[in-house]
Amino acid sequence: MSLQADFEVRENVLVVRLSGELDHHEAEKLRDQWRDMIYENPVKHVLLNLEAVSFMDSSGLGVVLGRYKEVLQLGGEMVVCSVTPPVQRLFEMSGLYKIVRHAECEDTALSVLGVAS
Repeated sequence: MSLQADFEVRENVLVVRLSGELDHHEAEKLRDQWRDMIYENPVKHVLLNLEAVSFMDSSGLGVVLGRYKEVLQLGGEMVVCSVTPPVQRLFEMSGLYKIVRHAECEDTALSVLGVAS
């Protein structure tokens, strides 16, 4: 299964909704698309919705961490939400939750970032 990425700008938040499998085959394409969206739009924060991601490997984790660092440089933050159990395990093992905020759902994450849903 390939990866589908949907991007939406809500005020100063880039909402990234992923579905499918984020592996080394898909990572480079996503990295480029995501980076372009950050720099081509007036965004400060990123909300990453992983509700429909069935698999993520270390390449996918690298994409997330790379965009986290870019958002940090912009003075913003990243919030992940709706994380599926297989991805949850990867995030816990990698320590990602120690640096990236986690929310149950997209509405809560938007609220955390100061955007009315």
